[in-house]
Amino acid sequence: MLRFFLLLLAALGLAGPAAARPAPPAALTIAAAADLKYALDSLVMLFKRQHPQAQVTVVYGSSGRFYEQLSHDAPFDMFFSADSEYPRRLQQAGRTAGAPVPYAQGRLVLWGRKLNPNTKDLNILLAPPLKRLAIANPAHAPYGQKAEEILRYYKLYDQLKPKLVLGENIGQAAQYAATGAADAGILAYSLALSPELRRAGRFYLIPATAHTPLRQSYVVLKRASGNTTAKDFAAFMASPTARAALKKYGFER
Repeated sequence: MLRFFLLLLAALGLAGPAAARPAPPAALTIAAAADLKYALDSLVMLFKRQHPQAQVTVVYGSSGRFYEQLSHDAPFDMFFSADSEYPRRLQQAGRTAGAPVPYAQGRLVLWGRKLNPNTKDLNILLAPPLKRLAIANPAHAPYGQKAEEILRYYKLYDQLKPKLVLGENIGQAAQYAATGAADAGILAYSLALSPELRRAGRFYLIPATAHTPLRQSYVVLKRASGNTTAKDFAAFMASPTARAALKKYGFER
């Protein structure tokens, strides 16, 4: 009778540590720059093929806005920034579980719904039909800062400043250009390669010499120090699979 009772307890998972089920993987919440929308969605899908039980949530937005939120303990486990400066500042403030890890270098394009395929430089923006040019807000978006650098490099900034339409992040700037709220946009190459923007218009890849390098880094936040899913995702980011996915969306190493 006692043996039967013990067997019943074991079957119900009540017989002690030996019968306990393994704990599910820790959930992972990522704050990511908007230029990563398509690339990181793809990366998460590939990661989950290797870790089927992993729960990964990504929130996209402006790197600068995320930096402000993370400086006030926003509940994110990893931060993928469109630059390396914001992750570095978080590390200096003691809010990370390690040093920032570079993952890519971003490029920018001039995108337009009716862009001339023979475009060779940005002087096309001086043409009379252009009334509005979308860029991300330079105040807190790294892609907006680089867009301003580009306009100054081509000595176009003063002439075009009244025509600038500022998006909260590079994703919103792309939306303005794609929907006609702006006639063109200086956008992330990674977004210009998305199926939606490829169908809607054309782009000109702006030479990397027109702006200082846009080196992008991610960092694991302090609250995720013991998060095994964060550790696994960081390891995955160094894999050939992840590098290939980033390259597909125009990210250079």
